[in-house]
Amino acid sequence: MKTGHFINVVFLFPLLLLSDPLLAQIDRESGKAFATRSEVIGQRGMVAASQPLATQVGLDVLRRGGNAIDAAIATNAAMGLMEPTGNGIGGDLFALIWHEHSGQVYALNASGRSPLNLSYDELMEKLDQLDAGSIPPYDLLSVSVPGTVDGWFEMHERFGSLSIEDILKEPIWYSEEGFPVSEVISMYWKSSASFLKDQPGAFEETFTIDGRGPEKGEIFRNPDLGNTFRLLAEQGRDVFYKGEIAEKIDAWMQENGGYLRLQDFENHTSEWVDPVSINYRGYDIYQIGGNNQGTAVLQMLKILEGFDLSAKGFAGEETLHLMIEAKKLAYEDRAKHYADSDFYDQPTERLLSGEYAAERRELIGETAMSNLSTGVDVMEEGDTIYLTTADKEGNMVSLIQSNFRGMGTGFVVPGTGFSFQNRGELFSLDTGHPNVYEPGKRPFHTIIPGFALKDGKPWFSFGNMGGAYQPVGHLSILTNVIDFGMNIQEAGDALRWMHNGSTEPTDDMDARIESTGTVHLESSVNYKVVRGLRSRGHTVRIGESFFGRYQGIMKDHDNGVYLGASESRVDGQAAGY
Repeated sequence: MKTGHFINVVFLFPLLLLSDPLLAQIDRESGKAFATRSEVIGQRGMVAASQPLATQVGLDVLRRGGNAIDAAIATNAAMGLMEPTGNGIGGDLFALIWHEHSGQVYALNASGRSPLNLSYDELMEKLDQLDAGSIPPYDLLSVSVPGTVDGWFEMHERFGSLSIEDILKEPIWYSEEGFPVSEVISMYWKSSASFLKDQPGAFEETFTIDGRGPEKGEIFRNPDLGNTFRLLAEQGRDVFYKGEIAEKIDAWMQENGGYLRLQDFENHTSEWVDPVSINYRGYDIYQIGGNNQGTAVLQMLKILEGFDLSAKGFAGEETLHLMIEAKKLAYEDRAKHYADSDFYDQPTERLLSGEYAAERRELIGETAMSNLSTGVDVMEEGDTIYLTTADKEGNMVSLIQSNFRGMGTGFVVPGTGFSFQNRGELFSLDTGHPNVYEPGKRPFHTIIPGFALKDGKPWFSFGNMGGAYQPVGHLSILTNVIDFGMNIQEAGDALRWMHNGSTEPTDDMDARIESTGTVHLESSVNYKVVRGLRSRGHTVRIGESFFGRYQGIMKDHDNGVYLGASESRVDGQAAGY
């Protein structure tokens, strides 16, 4: 009898699959929602990061009485150790923080500036000597002041709960005792180590095992980074920007022909800025403007708000066409107007106005645009990590941090345990461009955290890494949830797309897109859609692109819980309690 029942259940399963709405959501190609796993649900706190052990470090901080800000710092410190292929304290940081007590979104720009003693003329002379047409990524010319550590202390001073010593306890332990390297990180680590190990400095002794990157599951230690964390725990921020660490960096730079000096570190400050936001179909979407590309997310949403995406359906030919064209329009503005606000008065009000969105929307026709520039008169791939945290008090943190190109420049000052970023590569050399190189200036950044409110309450903390893909990723996640009704895990697992060929912020001011570019789609796309896009003039390729990595936490106010999601394509984890 039992056997017969079993056979009947197996036989009926395909019919159940077709009739049950929940089970039917496994067909990604049909445009229905798809998820590799359920959302994680927790009542008292949540952490989502791209390395599971780092997620657990943040969760441990919450369990020990820390808040979301403390957990974000601890998770970021652990990520710098465990995923040095994407971040570390040699890089920069941006964060959006929902502070429950004040009922407000705060925005922190913790990006560093170019060396004060390297003028534009000296830079151009150096580039001529190198026969380089742009700032090379693995040269000391691309190194700017690391802003991450100052970002941690700014966040902690304003909102933190536990001591920095308590927050860095577990990252210090893992630095000294070691951790098993996860699978995807190992792959990137081995690739980076193969060409960075010969850089001047201590890269090989710091980041390799016998001259190679660690294998999956191999235990890796970075006691020098652990020592740096100990110094931060014991002596605070100033040891990095005014004390022992800054002095080591100054001496090493002078010995090796670098340009950063102690003065650059002493002068460094992070900046609390007013976030930029728009309302999209009843949701208030927040980004950080200025010298990063977050404004592009809002511009694309403003353009697309004029179309009924829900009726057109997820991943359909017309939906993708509209999104691709909106991306082209926003990215031409991105290439001309996103720069350090201390040096350029970005026309944000105009870029985010309904009038301008309507003007740009009118440019979208039935076929792919091929000749395009910004509509406002002027007044790339990188590796990054994104993480998000939430606590029992209701605080939420959306944080992104990066070295830019993988493990950065590969320049490691002996004894410090971290590699310097190469963000300086993203300056333009056109003297008429808002993003032109100048001493003491913050370069254009690709890294963007995202946050959204619903009815004035915190709703969704989200983000994804992936260089120029990031605004497209934000757009996709938000429309997947708002327009297509997906949960936040489905939204991250669903088919992704990317368009390459837009003008870049490093280009000359008169540059413009002069072709349709190339659309890249994940392989699960319905091929009828591919044919349809090609008939509209798009050049379409399957794969052959990088589609980012995503994490998200949503607040369910009705049930009083957090919902967590993490990237299924790599090593990530969302965990709550």
